[in-house]
Amino acid sequence: MARILIAEDEIAVRTFICRALKLRGHETFGVADGGAAIVELEKSDYDLLLTDIIMPVMDGISLALKVTAEYPALPILMMTGFVHERQRAHNMGSLIHNVISKPFSLDEICLAVESVLTAKHQIH
Repeated sequence: MARILIAEDEIAVRTFICRALKLRGHETFGVADGGAAIVELEKSDYDLLLTDIIMPVMDGISLALKVTAEYPALPILMMTGFVHERQRAHNMGSLIHNVISKPFSLDEICLAVESVLTAKHQIH
C-alpha cells in the first residue's frame, strides 16, 4: 500500500489517523508540525502528505507551497476545522487534491485518502 506522512499538531487526531490508515494497510509516519514534515520528507519518500492547516512552526498552507515546489509529484490532502482556512486552501487550486473538514469519521478520512491515491495512480 502507500507510505503516508501525516502532519497534525493534535496528538489525539494524529494518532487516530495513523491507526485508521494502518488498519487499511498503509504505512504511516506522524509529525507535529510543518517544519518536522519538511525534515521527514528530506529523509524518506512518501506517496501522500496529509496535513492540517493550522499548526505551529509552519502551517499547512506554507507546507503545501514548499512541498509543491520541492516535491511536485507528491499529492497533498489537507484537513481543517475552520471554515475560513478551508477557503484559503481551496484558493490554492491545483496545488492540493482536497480539503477534508474536521471532525471526520474513520471512514471519511480513509475514503479521502483512497480517493487521492487512486487519482495519483491513474495519472502514472
